[in-house]
Amino acid sequence: MPVEIERKFLVKDDSWFKQVNRSTRIRQGYLSPGIFDASARASVRVRIEDDKANINIKSATLGMRRMEYEYEIPVVEAKEMLDNLCGQPQIDKNRHLIRQGQHTWEVDEFFGVNAGLYVAEIELATEDEDFEKPGWLGKEVTEDPRYYNVNLVKHPYKDW
Repeated sequence: MPVEIERKFLVKDDSWFKQVNRSTRIRQGYLSPGIFDASARASVRVRIEDDKANINIKSATLGMRRMEYEYEIPVVEAKEMLDNLCGQPQIDKNRHLIRQGQHTWEVDEFFGVNAGLYVAEIELATEDEDFEKPGWLGKEVTEDPRYYNVNLVKHPYKDW
């Protein structure tokens, strides 16, 4: 069973930006009406990241450890799904990758209805794995549902 173990943090300043190794633009939307249903067991997401696209199914439980399945799909089909099948608003962000020690941090810079929000994520092999915390890292928000993309569609950052 594919599992994602991820921790999320806010960033406290922009000093991380000079450490960026690579950045990509991401557009993503959600197909499953279940994202608006508290009893939903999974979310289904379509994402275009630069010149690649995928469909992703993730368990609806929020927290550090979740089931996740991801499959590559043609970009043209992903655009059609985003334009015609996915709800609004959609997630629009830059993902900045920062290599630090054995890990790669992903700092998401959000636009549109979530403009002004920056969230840093790190994927881990185990829930208790040690990792280096950079100085620009702020408060941990792994357990705060507001910071999950599926919830940023339902309750955008601009409305907080």
